Amino acid sequence: MSSLDPAVAARLKRTADGLVPAVVQQHDTGEVLMLGWMDDEALHRTLTTGRGTYWSRSRQEYWVKGETSGHTQRVVEVRLDCDGDTVLLKVDQTGPACHTGAATCFDADLLHG
Repeated sequence: MSSLDPAVAARLKRTADGLVPAVVQQHDTGEVLMLGWMDDEALHRTLTTGRGTYWSRSRQEYWVKGETSGHTQRVVEVRLDCDGDTVLLKVDQTGPACHTGAATCFDADLLHG
């Protein structure tokens, strides 16, 4: 059972599998780095450790950003959007955010602009 603050948990609108998307942004530049998924426990761990912690849908396990790569996220701020269905993490990213080695997961595949 998660130790997430019940007041926060009550505000979350989760997907059918119990997750909320987490948009991750560099705190000082505003650059969008990545999107991860969190359940209550991942959000609790993020809030209490100050490290970006997510739920891997493919591996079905928790992962802390940078735990194996060294490309860590120090969490500066966490916000919940007005509908309670998306979390915004403002972080201080060390190294590239994307698993491909790119600075952000949005460096490729420009669709418009």
